[in-house]
Amino acid sequence: MTESAFRLSDEDRALLPSEEEVAFYQEHGWYLSKKLLTDGEVDALDAAADRFYAGHRDRTLPVRPPRLAYWEPSRGDVHRHNDYIFYEDDTVRRILSKPLIGAVAARIAETGQIRLWNSTLIHKPPRPEDEGNIVPWHFDRHYWQTCTSDEMLTAFVPFHHCDEELGTITMVDGSHRWKEIGGNDATTRHFAERDRSELDEMLEENAAFNNETVRKVPVVIPKGHISFHHCRTYHGSGLNRGTRPRRAISFHLQDQANQWRPFRISTGEQVVYNNDVLVRKTADGHPDYADPDFCPVLWQEQP
Repeated sequence: MTESAFRLSDEDRALLPSEEEVAFYQEHGWYLSKKLLTDGEVDALDAAADRFYAGHRDRTLPVRPPRLAYWEPSRGDVHRHNDYIFYEDDTVRRILSKPLIGAVAARIAETGQIRLWNSTLIHKPPRPEDEGNIVPWHFDRHYWQTCTSDEMLTAFVPFHHCDEELGTITMVDGSHRWKEIGGNDATTRHFAERDRSELDEMLEENAAFNNETVRKVPVVIPKGHISFHHCRTYHGSGLNRGTRPRRAISFHLQDQANQWRPFRISTGEQVVYNNDVLVRKTADGHPDYADPDFCPVLWQEQP
């Protein structure tokens, strides 16, 4: 993108977080934005999801990564996750490339640049009897062990007003500041591959170790607003007890300092994140987390 693409209008600048809101994010580990997307943009995302589920792709991944989350119609009306939606769908790419989103992320993360890390289209059907719709407690940093940064963050972008009835995202307030105990090889596995009771126990143990109380905050997100959370903030979501699907994109973001690092589990096996098999290589042969095809710059602070 050109330098001019990162300039904000006066109207956009009025939507940036205040100093008090930045301090809130730094203390609590999450932040609910002002209205960053118009109703038309949100409706366009929802329509793009309809087309995607019907089979539309503007492009497809050149290779299939080892741990790709990718719902297909044969799986039925279950909790759906489709990674790399930003890459595969041009409408999603156009709307979520809106500089204001990256600028908000940069402001609260206190970084001069925001790059995409990954993106996941999520569809939670209104099936309160299906416990597969519950997202257990976890934090994203566990899955990003090949990253050097501890300041990455996620923007949760619903396609409608999102409240507790629909199973909105719920934060464990302030948990990004906890010291962690009990880390093991299992933490690198996605929550869908782990027992929910084990993750509940991990949350309680870490809270106790830090002499903290688990304070769960369901984030009610009005249409067009976005919820941001720190990569070490525990979060999850409950059942959808509403009458419509809960749709959203988890928009994972890198700060300027992030780059690849080797990370091995106790067996000596090197962890491979999905991006590692997609992005270009650096001069020394390592995955380049600044690859413009998969990790484009979404915001760059101007001098």
